[in-house]
Amino acid sequence: MLSLTMSDAAAERIFNTAGAMRPEDHYCIPPLSRLGREELLTLIRRQQYFVLYAPRHSGKTSTLRALRDLLNGGAEGAYRCVYVDLDVCRYARADLDAAMRAILIEIADEAEATLEDRFPAEIWPEELELVGPLGALQGVLGRWAEADPKPLVLLIDEIDAMIGDPLSSMLRQLRSGFIDRPRRFPQSVVLCGVGDVRDYRTGGSGFNITAKSLRMPDFSEPEVRALLAQHTAETGQPWTEEAQRTVWELTAGQPWLVNALAYLACSRDPAGRDRSRPLTADGIHAAREKIIRRRDVPLDRITNKLEDERVHRVLSPLLSGAMFAPDIGPDDLRYARDLGLVTLDAPVRVANPIYREAIPRHLTFVTQAMLTHDPARYRDAAGNLLLADLLAAFREFFREHSEHWIEQFQYREAGPELLLQGFLQRMVNDGGRIEREYGLGMMRTDLLIVWPATAAAGRQRKMVVECRVVHRSPERTIEEGLAQTRAYLDRCGAAEGHLVIFDRTPDRPWEQKLFRREATGAGPPITTWGM
Repeated sequence: MLSLTMSDAAAERIFNTAGAMRPEDHYCIPPLSRLGREELLTLIRRQQYFVLYAPRHSGKTSTLRALRDLLNGGAEGAYRCVYVDLDVCRYARADLDAAMRAILIEIADEAEATLEDRFPAEIWPEELELVGPLGALQGVLGRWAEADPKPLVLLIDEIDAMIGDPLSSMLRQLRSGFIDRPRRFPQSVVLCGVGDVRDYRTGGSGFNITAKSLRMPDFSEPEVRALLAQHTAETGQPWTEEAQRTVWELTAGQPWLVNALAYLACSRDPAGRDRSRPLTADGIHAAREKIIRRRDVPLDRITNKLEDERVHRVLSPLLSGAMFAPDIGPDDLRYARDLGLVTLDAPVRVANPIYREAIPRHLTFVTQAMLTHDPARYRDAAGNLLLADLLAAFREFFREHSEHWIEQFQYREAGPELLLQGFLQRMVNDGGRIEREYGLGMMRTDLLIVWPATAAAGRQRKMVVECRVVHRSPERTIEEGLAQTRAYLDRCGAAEGHLVIFDRTPDRPWEQKLFRREATGAGPPITTWGM
């Protein structure tokens, strides 16, 4: 019987996975602390316009709302601050008049709701009729700023919702009024979106009045642990050290992923809802699997971007392990980073292990669905995975059907690796899990298969599969592959290893070398496979 009652559950805060954060309802890291409260206030006091950007579901909206509340109340209440969400313009993107009307109505509604100020509502129809959509925003903001001695601050969210003429007109009007701040125009304007608005161009020139661009950072490891600790403080339910470390390692601090893992583990898992039981790494791994399979909107948005040519140019060499990536341009890399798909630092890597897992699963979804192989064939009577039998079956499948299947992949450059991963995933589903490592210039993909404990084995079993592609020197590829597989085996504590070699050379004199069990070294055995 669960120790958590319905009344207890209603009183608890939860980990937030939908919408802006509310401190009274959600466990949270104060958003202004993540950016630096004093830096934000200094920019506003100095009458500067600036940009806040980050991937979706990183906490931007929560930060803007917290800043609005700070500026309107307490010691900083010397301002009039309004938060405006331009998502209202998403369906009027090419219609200048409709988009400007939507912006003005949104400003008027927020002014009344936040400040009890009806002045914008009273003047915007007159301004729109008098000067039209090319000047109405500048006119309304100018008259509104002049109507009250308190400086006006405007926080504009979801600026990415606008494109073309409406976006150009809005930015041009902000730039035109900038010189008249703070008495006749907002003292400070914050432009918030997925990308850096300073890169936008209006009428042939850049939007060059922003003083600074601030990227919303992901959680640090101490912040992840502090967030999880709030649940323990309020419910008494602890997280094991391994569980806390696993949350950090799987997410690299991406805020939505952190909250989603924690929410599923402690609010949706029956064992996790029992507050007398600690939350474990197994529960976190189970939550990871649910997130990837359910493809909730935040993860779906990420995987849907894989069809974008800019993303394709960045991810294709990562997935294939190519040594060179001459097609990647600076704008492509910036775009992939703005989406949160890859890391900000070098070398380029997929941003976190959950994305690293979700990407090949998305790309091989149809492949998995169409495979007719029965997963039960590759398990023994005790339920253990027979990985050697599975790879032998894949070798036959690959030699007979690979050209047809690889041709169907959008990322054909990584076709052999993706086909293997799709095959393995289909056979491992509902049993174990796969963890993947790949990166630009590595010329390999590392897979760790973790199979749950069975009555016969007594504990979970780890198996390593390394994929390498032969381009020039088969002997060197095999030699390096064996060394890397051995190192990966040792690092993961795996029981067996398999080196899969995909051949792209014209002849195969080395093939007989690939069907023997490596006996060198004192560690677990390694089997080599030639495809």
